[in-house]
Amino acid sequence: VQLQASGGGSVQAGGSLRLSCAASGSQNIINVMGWYRQAPGNLRELVAGITRGGSTNYADSVKGRFTISRDIAKNTVYLQMNNLQPRDTAVYYCTAEEVVMDSTPHTKDYWGQGTQVTVSS
Repeated sequence: VQLQASGGGSVQAGGSLRLSCAASGSQNIINVMGWYRQAPGNLRELVAGITRGGSTNYADSVKGRFTISRDIAKNTVYLQMNNLQPRDTAVYYCTAEEVVMDSTPHTKDYWGQGTQVTVSS
């Protein structure tokens, strides 16, 4: 599975960005898709996730400002980020969980290459 993320960039505080991530190359169901971020010197942290059924979860720090959505047909996940703040500056990584239904059903996790989001005050 390949994950291609796009949409990062530089904005001023209060601005908005929309990240997109398309999954390709899978012959199986993609269950959960989501976004993590990592700022310099920090651990990678979950930003938001969405299941195939549409259930979502968010980090407390982004609730009310970020919205995750998904296009099942396109295997694409989006992250609408509003009211961005300098603390949101990080590399954002897309993730996808593939459900492999073979003799031993299991899941496999994939990561995108990361896209930089920079918010200036």
